[in-house]
Amino acid sequence: MLGFPVSERLGVVGVRVVQALRFGDPEVLVPGEAPDPVAGAGQVVVDVAVAGMTFVETQIRRGVDKWHARPSLPYVPGGLVAGRVSSVGARVDPAWIGRRVIAGTGETGGFAERAVAKVEELFPVPDGLGLPEAIALHSDGSTAQGLTERAGIGPGDWVLVEAAAGGVGSLLVQLARSVGARVVGAARGTRKLDLLRELGADAVVDYSEPTWTRRVLEATDGAGPDVVFDGVGGQIGRAAFEVTARGGRFSVHGASSGEVTLIDSAEARSKGVEVIGIEQLFDFGPNVARWAEQMMSKAAAGLVRPVIGQTFPLERAAEAHAAIENRTAVGKTLLLV
Repeated sequence: MLGFPVSERLGVVGVRVVQALRFGDPEVLVPGEAPDPVAGAGQVVVDVAVAGMTFVETQIRRGVDKWHARPSLPYVPGGLVAGRVSSVGARVDPAWIGRRVIAGTGETGGFAERAVAKVEELFPVPDGLGLPEAIALHSDGSTAQGLTERAGIGPGDWVLVEAAAGGVGSLLVQLARSVGARVVGAARGTRKLDLLRELGADAVVDYSEPTWTRRVLEATDGAGPDVVFDGVGGQIGRAAFEVTARGGRFSVHGASSGEVTLIDSAEARSKGVEVIGIEQLFDFGPNVARWAEQMMSKAAAGLVRPVIGQTFPLERAAEAHAAIENRTAVGKTLLLV
């Protein structure tokens, strides 16, 4: 299907959306229409300007994600949007109308011209901050802030960041540098390694090379990194654990390889490494707003900047998902509605 059908031909007022008609490759995402949303009690309607997306959402679309319930087909992907509040439902302060906000839509519903959100899922966007930057700092930024807070990075620590040119990884690099830590950025390909150098990484390694962990040890004078942020899992995550310094922290937050790094507790104790498992993410929810505010303040102070590597119009959502999955994306990938 090319473009969007014209609702007026059907005598129906609708909004443009992108739907997943079935589970599978990115091509299952197709443009379509849905009824114009109406805010219920405690809800608002947001005119969407930017829709965020995550790697996890691509795995939900494939039907292979292990951490979330499968949505009922067809469904509109997207759990986070940015835009202006256009209408409010009962028991919602009308002062929200016209405000620029980031809005959580739940697990689905964001790939649309308009989306419904609960009023408690709204986050006001500070004046002077663009909506694309705000959504990146709210989603990936709050995750990165939470990970660094939990891992307890200190001045002089060596920090290894996997997938360091991604949305979360690029912010982890900057946060570590901002507290005086030294960073080894691990990614794949010249373009991504060049970005890591621009962000201030002290050393960069390409983990598509078989000797990449040897280079990590060389960069850290043979001791290994004090902190590892494992967003890849699989063989990459396992290899990173093997070179983690004694007394270090191994923090798991993703599995872009398709497999979460699982470390036996007895093995971790024998190496003197604290493993912070992926379950840490389950406790992040109550802190997201606080962490997002901190990241936006740091961005205003010039300490961090979100890397928005590529944007796509709404109707090319399939291409956006493909870019994330095939590892060509750098930084954050967003849809502009």
